[in-house]
Amino acid sequence: MKHIYLDNAATTPMAQPVIDKMTAVMTQVFGNASSTHYYGRQARAILDESRHVIATSINAKKDDEIVFTSGGTESDNTAIIETAFARKNEGRHLITTAIEHEAVLKSMAYLETQGFEVTYLPVDRTGKISLTDLQNALRADTILVSIMAGNNEVGSRMPIHQIGQIVAASNAWFHTDAVQAYGLVDLDVQADQIDLMSTSAHKLNGPKFLGFLYRAEHVVIPSLIKGGDQELKRRAGTENIPAIAAFAQAVKLVDSQEKAARQQKYAGFKQQLVTGLRENGIEVEVNGDLEGHNLQHVLNLWFKGCPSDALLTNLDLNGIAVSAGSACTAGSLEPSHVLIAMYGKDSPRIAESLRFSFGAGNTAAEIEVVIATLSTIVKKLKRE
Repeated sequence: MKHIYLDNAATTPMAQPVIDKMTAVMTQVFGNASSTHYYGRQARAILDESRHVIATSINAKKDDEIVFTSGGTESDNTAIIETAFARKNEGRHLITTAIEHEAVLKSMAYLETQGFEVTYLPVDRTGKISLTDLQNALRADTILVSIMAGNNEVGSRMPIHQIGQIVAASNAWFHTDAVQAYGLVDLDVQADQIDLMSTSAHKLNGPKFLGFLYRAEHVVIPSLIKGGDQELKRRAGTENIPAIAAFAQAVKLVDSQEKAARQQKYAGFKQQLVTGLRENGIEVEVNGDLEGHNLQHVLNLWFKGCPSDALLTNLDLNGIAVSAGSACTAGSLEPSHVLIAMYGKDSPRIAESLRFSFGAGNTAAEIEVVIATLSTIVKKLKRE
């Protein structure tokens, strides 16, 4: 059986040049980057070079505004929780959205138990917030606004540049969870007035359990992880030099031209999949906006009258991997909080939707196989 992977929003396979880089560093450089001898200096040189590559990719002012972490979750937790406690004497109000990743929402929920107040901005049926709502929610005691760059379930992109302008005029810092967007669209932390940004390497064909937190030079918060003085005392723990070198290699592979090319290819896959299903008589609607300002690699579809779990099982039996939502919550029985925020808790879309997410290795021929297979499965389920 030929297997087709369309769950790239959950994770991506490591690119071969990334594997080659990681393997080379792993076999040739084993020193601790904090050591001052030759072996430590070898590791430090790779760490510094990788940090420069990544800082340049988001137009950071300085390389040391990049702090390597274990991934998006740690970066989100650090940005939100440590900012709250560091600035609690200035205010105890935070703003986020109803469709953030669990790493953000659960950090906010924790802070609510610690005496902080959180405003959760609603979204429209395309998965986007109202800038007017954001403006109205800001208060003198607002210390942090955390709004994702792109949603992992429906692909909606937030107006980050305009959000940055609004937040910059207030007393708050602006954090964006860019885990799903980094490596797929251009992000400029200076132009967009971003104070904190979270990413994860495995979303752009890099290694797992690694990411970075961008911290603008004026942002002073303690490390969430307590221990040594690594990462200029901003994140304790010995750096994983082979993985960091691989992360930088993955970033090099997706320059602005490559990002644009991939977004164009993925937009084509979206149209191909939706059109093909409809031509086969399948009643399907897009959750979100097909034509708007979105992450083109994510497509969420409502299959009217077909339970998501039945669709997932049948697709898996046919060698096709998709999901019904975030990989971080897919193992639970909880419905998608993103679709609930967009359509309401009583919408049939909640239990009848699938997420398709494309990657660099997918082809138009694979999409045709998915169309044919899925059409057969939907017709079979409806007959039953």
